[in-house]
Amino acid sequence: MQLSVNGKETFVATGGRDFDPTLPTVVFLHGAGFDHSTWALHSRWFAHHGHAVLVPDLPGHGRSVGPALTSIAAMANWTIALLDAAGAKPAHLIGHSMGSLIAVDAAARHPDRVTALSLIGTAATMTVGPDLLKAAESNDQAAIDMVSIWGLGYAAELGGSRAPGLWMHGGAQATLRRCAPGVLFTDLSACNAYQDALAAASRIKVPVTFVLGERDMMTPAKAGKALAAAVPQARTIVLPGAGHMMMAERPDTLLAALKG
Repeated sequence: MQLSVNGKETFVATGGRDFDPTLPTVVFLHGAGFDHSTWALHSRWFAHHGHAVLVPDLPGHGRSVGPALTSIAAMANWTIALLDAAGAKPAHLIGHSMGSLIAVDAAARHPDRVTALSLIGTAATMTVGPDLLKAAESNDQAAIDMVSIWGLGYAAELGGSRAPGLWMHGGAQATLRRCAPGVLFTDLSACNAYQDALAAASRIKVPVTFVLGERDMMTPAKAGKALAAAVPQARTIVLPGAGHMMMAERPDTLLAALKG
């Protein structure tokens, strides 16, 4: 569906069911350079099991009007504006990578609007290497190569997609190539600059589930556990052998973790 959020047209997937604001709301937040398609499987399950689902393309991503937002704080405030635009109840926020930082910041800034968090592939800090930032700033294919190669675990690069005939590496690259120029750089810069995760996490009063990949090269499990240690009500699940892109690599075990 289309919503106007802060005066900008925003595309929001709803998991194959019309959005019903009387149901418990779940919001899925994608990572840097990606879009709503990241959550195709998981959002559908929630939508068909008693939840109202919002899966937005963040500003400037996918089918949503830009420009891309330049800070995690701005994205967190935008997420609350999305709830307002949809007429949604306080929501369970599920975020991957950059989306996990957005969820943490939103829960700290707007505690009355968040009921629970699920943080996937997250870390206390998301430092982005200078080579990746430079390539992204230049809209160089090398940036897409780095994100897709580092993002997928070793086993995923050898094949093994749960969807027959699909190639996880190629799928990640295709999504990243659909980004408008400058969007990936803006996202990565926002992650790199955000230093408030530990302080924000310490203020969170709702239950939080951390889902970490054992072989995640972008947000190593060790860094995710450091963030979990700052959260009063944290549950941590490490997926054996998984890299950063757990939605594609371990869809079933990730869904089980999200269902709790």
